[in-house]
Amino acid sequence: MKSLTHCIAVVTGASRGAGRGCATELGAAGATVYVTGRSRREQAAPGYEQIASLSNLDRVPGSIDETAEEVTRMGGRGIAVACDHTDEAQVKALFDRVMREQGRLDLLVNNAWGGHESFDGVFQAPFWERPMVHWDAMFDRGVRNHLLSSRLAAPMLVRQGRGLIVTTTFWDRDRYMQGNLFYDLAKAAMTRLAFGMAQDLRPHGVGSVAVSPGWMRTEFVLAGHQTDEAHWRERPALARTESPRYLGRAVVALASDPRVLERSGQVLRVGDLAQVYGFTDIDGRVVPPFELETP
Repeated sequence: MKSLTHCIAVVTGASRGAGRGCATELGAAGATVYVTGRSRREQAAPGYEQIASLSNLDRVPGSIDETAEEVTRMGGRGIAVACDHTDEAQVKALFDRVMREQGRLDLLVNNAWGGHESFDGVFQAPFWERPMVHWDAMFDRGVRNHLLSSRLAAPMLVRQGRGLIVTTTFWDRDRYMQGNLFYDLAKAAMTRLAFGMAQDLRPHGVGSVAVSPGWMRTEFVLAGHQTDEAHWRERPALARTESPRYLGRAVVALASDPRVLERSGQVLRVGDLAQVYGFTDIDGRVVPPFELETP
């Protein structure tokens, strides 16, 4: 059943991965989705050359055009909008366009993330051995992206007295991401951002939540393990993974919940939401919440 037929949504950073999973599931629920990012079909966004090489990829997978087409194919309406979310003028133009074309905004999914651009293949290292380029990627092109989109979308939501902002993050009950201080700090900042925005938005009837998926089988993860979505079960190392659409189904459940304001300010794990709302991953599993291995 299409539960979000009248929903107008913006999903940032939706060329691939988590953003594409969210946009696709919103499309399956009937929503109109503005799919934003820098990668077009004819030209991938710059900055992904290192992670593509480490993942043995000849080209960066995904584009906003392909995601928008998938949204439409699933039953919604996908609209691709090229937008560099570090550029305030471009982000403002995006929300001006949404208001001009739709007259309102119901859902913002903040997912644009620069962390992949500094990925160097090192998963664990003490902070003094980590280059400061990770800060620039994860904060200046990550946390800032979420704040910038939120502050430009918020006046639209406040004026209409309803709506929801979802911030994608990672959270395991405040456990430390051992060996990756920059990532840990950035995700903690995003979680706190969602909490702080909820306090300002609550008097206006607008919600803000942080949603934490587990280990997702994104295009880069699959490529790094030399497999694809059809054959990932042949890789034992991927047994704990979930598809990006599992996160998308969590977002749809929240956006469809008339009592979502009761969750405003919270950080919510996808595995927990699956049990609360009764959805599964695309393979029919209820994947439990991802938990970090403690040393």
